[in-house]
Amino acid sequence: MAIRRAFLPVYAIFWLLCHTAGADTLTLPPDRRPEWLSRDGIVMAGSWEPLSFRVRRDGSSGYTPTPEQRAAYEREHSPEMIDRLKAMGVNFVMMHCYKGGGLKMEQESMADAVRFAKRCHDAGLRVGVYNYSGAFIWETFFQEVPGAKDWVLLNEDGAPRTYGQAAYRYFWNRNHPDAVGFYKNLVKFSVEEIRTDLIHFDNHTVGPGYDLNSVERFRRFLGHEFTPEQLKAMGVDDLASVQPPKRDHGDDLLRRAWQEFCCRSLAEAYREMGRYARTLRKDVLLECNPAGPRPWITPPVDHGRLLLGGEAFWDEGHRSGFRDGRPQTAIRTYKVARRMDNMAFRYVLTPLEMAESMAFNLDCLGCIAWFEYAEISNYPGKTDPVDPETAPFVRFFHQRRDVLRNANVVADVAVLRSFPSQVFGPVECRKLTHDAEQALIEDRACFQIIYDHHLADLRRYPALVLAGCVAMRDEHVEQVKRYVANGGRVCIVGPVATHDEWMLPRAEAALDGLPEGNVVRVAADADPLAAVQEVLQSKPSLQVFPRQGTEPLLGLCTELTEQPGRRLVHLVNYRHDEPFQEISIRLRLPEGRSAIRVTLANPRRGQDLPAPFVQEGAAVTFNVPVVDIYELAIIELE
Repeated sequence: MAIRRAFLPVYAIFWLLCHTAGADTLTLPPDRRPEWLSRDGIVMAGSWEPLSFRVRRDGSSGYTPTPEQRAAYEREHSPEMIDRLKAMGVNFVMMHCYKGGGLKMEQESMADAVRFAKRCHDAGLRVGVYNYSGAFIWETFFQEVPGAKDWVLLNEDGAPRTYGQAAYRYFWNRNHPDAVGFYKNLVKFSVEEIRTDLIHFDNHTVGPGYDLNSVERFRRFLGHEFTPEQLKAMGVDDLASVQPPKRDHGDDLLRRAWQEFCCRSLAEAYREMGRYARTLRKDVLLECNPAGPRPWITPPVDHGRLLLGGEAFWDEGHRSGFRDGRPQTAIRTYKVARRMDNMAFRYVLTPLEMAESMAFNLDCLGCIAWFEYAEISNYPGKTDPVDPETAPFVRFFHQRRDVLRNANVVADVAVLRSFPSQVFGPVECRKLTHDAEQALIEDRACFQIIYDHHLADLRRYPALVLAGCVAMRDEHVEQVKRYVANGGRVCIVGPVATHDEWMLPRAEAALDGLPEGNVVRVAADADPLAAVQEVLQSKPSLQVFPRQGTEPLLGLCTELTEQPGRRLVHLVNYRHDEPFQEISIRLRLPEGRSAIRVTLANPRRGQDLPAPFVQEGAAVTFNVPVVDIYELAIIELE
């Protein structure tokens, strides 16, 4: 496979300098995605490390496998392995393509990937490939491509950034034009030779560094984004000599510019590869691994921008459960994914995690098994078997696609994750947004998490929560004003829009003039739930009540979705060893609609159960006898 030298075109540089989030969206709308995705969804098994890398990873100083490793690797790629995965309910395999050791070292495993993908496709499985990592294996790669030494990301001390303790792996600059040219050839190989259904780009957690390419691009960014007066105010007298700020640099405009530049660079690198892939096949799915959303936006990862480049992302984070008296959930991950029209890929090891994914995720159950060396386990690097208690949930996901596919989230409230407020503002502001999200999760509210560019489309939400949104762009302020002028209601927690998008103070708060009849303002230390309830005025779309005289429903979370002709209430019990009994549901129906039937579905039951209901005005009320782990109420409308 020939390697071309490629330079970043002028339009791409201009885009990086001028881009505003949402202006260049690659995410395919539902009607342009492959038909199988909505029809079948994704139940994944993974083994995506090439053999030579495993050898080095597992402690060898070289890359040559033992005969035993090679034999197990062959079994892993056999038709028998595929049959075992299919018997578990797997319909999608995430497999290897290229890790980073160079084409010479990985030539054999890349050929293996072509053959294995064909076997999977012939057996009816869909395929995703690990196209490349954010780090390369320099020990072998530099021998093949000596010029790649210039692609290495340097830390502020001028040393290569290593992949943790794996010093044989260096992070590379995703925006370096020569690197872009090299890795585009791997995209081409994945699409045209492997014929992959999805491309996985790993390690989207590291942005620009202190290498020459990153520094020069940062200088161009500063020159385009800021006036000479602003540059002088941040201490920049000569663009040709300015350096990115280091860890001990104070909080000033130069640091904020660097954080913004890093987020733009990472998002553009993802889109650059995606745009190229789509020239090869217009409906190939794109996915990256930036990890799941943190409590607040943390550069260089801004999910609100990054996820505009594809249809899925990985969250390899914490396990879901009930600990220290609180539900530990992946709900933030799934809500961010749904609003960005993305699937979230997670390891789902328990019935609870599968229930959570069915309730909150889009078209994907998750990764249920790891099959490295033909040994099936539930997690990479582990030997624990797949929990047999998950089997009914896998079957339910397949058999009940009718109630899971093409379902849209119903949200009364949108909570804004304001980039400048969370990244440039004080930690108190970030915490206000996080606390509002957490309170709504635990109160089972119908809400969605949105990012700045979503302010252009607020019509779908009766109410908007601005908690800790101290810094806002003028454009976004105007969008909020138009929303309120058209009848939208706003809940403001703490100060709002007192600063611009660079966290520079305004003469007066930009949203102080909103009509008071449409706004509820509360102090930073006030209860956000009470404020949200006040701003909604009418009853929320969904209310869940415990049996009279019992404890509050701490640990029970819900999601409300809708399909044409019905609404669906998903109930997930994070205290799965303590079933909730006799739950009462009050659901507000769309205007002019009436309920004709309510049924309850559960992966552990053989058939749905009818649920008696009462409709009064626009609300229908019914009981759910028990919620063990997951219960789905299906309300059919006339």
